[in-house]
Amino acid sequence: MRLLRSTDLALRVLMRLAVAAGTTPTTRQVAADMDVPYTHAAKVVAELQHLGLVDARRGRGGGLALTERGRTASVGAVVRTFEGDGDVVECEGATPCPLNSGCRLRGALRRAQEAFFAALDPVTLSEIVADPTGPLLLGIARRPAGEGRG
Repeated sequence: MRLLRSTDLALRVLMRLAVAAGTTPTTRQVAADMDVPYTHAAKVVAELQHLGLVDARRGRGGGLALTERGRTASVGAVVRTFEGDGDVVECEGATPCPLNSGCRLRGALRRAQEAFFAALDPVTLSEIVADPTGPLLLGIARRPAGEGRG
């Protein structure tokens, strides 16, 4: 299973904010740190704010910060929210699968998808930013503007 770009970015934004150490980076700064378009980062941050995981303040002294809910969030819950409830394969789309009425594959794929989410449910944000990840994230955030990102 491959995550949507927005899911990947949401997790990376949360990770970046988890190691912010008292600073409140802006959405623009986080987008630059993650080497993604600002508009894409802004949409993801808006959804994270709507979910109560991120506090976003505008203006002078503003920026982004994790909420307490964000610090203790389950990675599985975040992934489920961003990925949605859709099936791994599209069986009933514009051209429905001819096997749809008697197929066992769809159920097997649904169980595999749920096992994937279930494996992520007990994982918290604080666990995924523990060493060595946290220091790496801080290094990314401290790169001078214009320095290439790899």
